[in-house]
Amino acid sequence: MTYDPTGHLLLTPIDKDAPARVRRLRELGLGERPEPAFDAFAHRLADVTGVPFSMVNFIDGNRQFFAGLHTPEGAHPVAAPATATAAGAVGRFMARDHGYCPHVVVRRKALVLEDVRDYPRFAGNPVVDEIGIRSYMGAPLMDRTGVALGTICVVDTDVRPWGRAGLETIKAMAAELMEQINRRETACSDLL
Repeated sequence: MTYDPTGHLLLTPIDKDAPARVRRLRELGLGERPEPAFDAFAHRLADVTGVPFSMVNFIDGNRQFFAGLHTPEGAHPVAAPATATAAGAVGRFMARDHGYCPHVVVRRKALVLEDVRDYPRFAGNPVVDEIGIRSYMGAPLMDRTGVALGTICVVDTDVRPWGRAGLETIKAMAAELMEQINRRETACSDLL
């Protein structure tokens, strides 16, 4: 038997924080349904970064849910069952082992991939072939209790030279969205 040092690189990282994240998402009422405010945020994120796809993504132990979604196709059905259709359309749900957001959540740090094919760990991800993803940039959504709830991310079917400016933009926008979520939590607790 030959040892393949790259074989483990394609695996989705072990997520020890998933139970705490699921509890926190339930407390906040996030990750179960699309929300117009998150769709609007994803649309603005796409405009700011100039990409065709952007998401506000909440991740539980088994799947990813795009509570905010911007794609070139426009409308986004809630019942979309899979990552992609034969035409490469993106739906609201994605398996946990697809894409790069689970890596961002486990790492708890932003991730910038100007060309995913340059990184053996990420080049073999199913989204490369199914959707044609060539570049990715995402940042974690860290709540006030220290739990990574999910991510905001942008993807493109072309190589993108994101650079430091892109990294700073995605991190600033993640912080902005978390401020909105924190204000919403505070408003809800004030009503109790």
